[in-house]
Amino acid sequence: MSAVELKSSGSGVVSVIGTLSFKNVTSVFNESMMFFDGKLVLKFDLQAVDKSDSAGLALLVEWLSLATENDQQISFVNLPGQMLDIAHVSGLDKVLPIV
Repeated sequence: MSAVELKSSGSGVVSVIGTLSFKNVTSVFNESMMFFDGKLVLKFDLQAVDKSDSAGLALLVEWLSLATENDQQISFVNLPGQMLDIAHVSGLDKVLPIV
């Protein structure tokens, strides 16, 4: 899977589907901006992310920063093992709200 799809459940849960990489995280970030408008609590579900590099983890950091700027609560659930490994090695597992 190469394209990324963001699907909102309407209750603040956004499912991320596809591959997160250097090639597409900027467009994914731009597309995700609409989810930060008005919702107080956001949960990004990454269960359907089939592959990610460090750019995918950087995207989570940007989402956290944006949520903080907008006084929103944010969490990340069902991170794939590859993302969790990168988060652990980089120490971001202690910074990111991973549930």
